[in-house]
Amino acid sequence: MRHYARHARDLPWRRTRDPYAVLVSEVMLQQTQVSRVLPAYRSFLKRYPTLRALARAPLGEVLRAWSGLGYNRRARDLWRSARLHPRSLPRDTAHLDALPGVGPYTAGAVACFAYGARVPFADTNIRRVLGRVLLGRVASESEARELDAALLPRRNADRWHHALMDLGATVCVSRSPRCAACPIASLCRARAGGDVPQATPRRQPAFATSDRRRRGRIIAALANARGGLAVGTLARRIDRRAVDLVATLEREGLLEVRAGRARLPE
Repeated sequence: MRHYARHARDLPWRRTRDPYAVLVSEVMLQQTQVSRVLPAYRSFLKRYPTLRALARAPLGEVLRAWSGLGYNRRARDLWRSARLHPRSLPRDTAHLDALPGVGPYTAGAVACFAYGARVPFADTNIRRVLGRVLLGRVASESEARELDAALLPRRNADRWHHALMDLGATVCVSRSPRCAACPIASLCRARAGGDVPQATPRRQPAFATSDRRRRGRIIAALANARGGLAVGTLARRIDRRAVDLVATLEREGLLEVRAGRARLPE
């Protein structure tokens, strides 16, 4: 914790106990780097400062505000959560977990960071830090939650989790971790066993990556076209795969198709 006191990242969502603002940050941080989330977080909360403001907004407007951040289902689920609870979010992890798009980690994080609950949870960074130190390898989510539950301090559970996250994000990184700068390197089983991965290029599945990009391009195109666009126009702008993806996005509630024209929901 002393290391965290000296090296903690100054992030805006750590300066609030507003459950809604914490939820927005946690949803945005799912599969998105902090550097990209920072401006989007500020902009989104400026436009929708409360659950009620978000609940009152049309989904299409919310998707336009989200466009460029990627994984647009997150915006839809956040909007649905606001519609379900326009006054206040649930306090306990079970009811938080039941919100659209919220899993055990996000439920635990909101309960801890907003409400001060002493609950165990584990994101990718926590799994890596606790797993390497105590197991000699990256822990599974269930393993990391068990380790976290055993080690969780009686007070300041929020600082404990932020400290683990920062350690994983800045020191105990996935490849070529900075073991010399780690405050708990002497306790680390992975380091003692020589099981510390070095930097290697990561390859993502090309098809999945390209489909994700196509989906983002479709939403971005519709965000800039208030009257919508013909599905054929989207196919010409992107490629023929866009036709199938428009149908998928329509089933997910992220766009509407009327008379051959796609548009964001009103």
